[in-house]
Amino acid sequence: MSAGLPHFRYHPDPVATGSVRASADRCVCCERHRGWIYTATFYTEHDMDGPFCPWCIADGSAAERFEGDFTDCYGLDDVSMDVVHEVTRRTPGFHGWQQPHWLTHCGDAAALVGEVGHAELARHPEALAQLGDFATHLGGDAAAVLFRCTVCGSHLACADAS
Repeated sequence: MSAGLPHFRYHPDPVATGSVRASADRCVCCERHRGWIYTATFYTEHDMDGPFCPWCIADGSAAERFEGDFTDCYGLDDVSMDVVHEVTRRTPGFHGWQQPHWLTHCGDAAALVGEVGHAELARHPEALAQLGDFATHLGGDAAAVLFRCTVCGSHLACADAS
């Protein structure tokens, strides 16, 4: 993770995943130029005039002020409401062709590693097995999104395609 950014338990390196990038833009929530902005999805009914900084995501102020979520709660059925709120309202989302959703394991949300191809996925056979035949089609308009269980360390994957 980049030095100085807030820590996100469920998205440990949002710069590597492309969800946060360096920028001189002003945060629409705190109105400060912090050097970093969020680049992925935010679901809200409010009109917004600019991006968020990672600090307003981490402290929950962006989700609260604009009454929105960074990730859909789909797939988070078997975790506590505290974890659902942490993932949807205080964790940067990620880019995807389909509507991104978070994976869970061992009763907790998993940590996002990022989009991977077949070679990276092959280093994690337990995740590769979850995609079955889809794994042979990775590349171009098909990708795998890799997660790591925060409890046992197992890797999980879901498919994303255009």
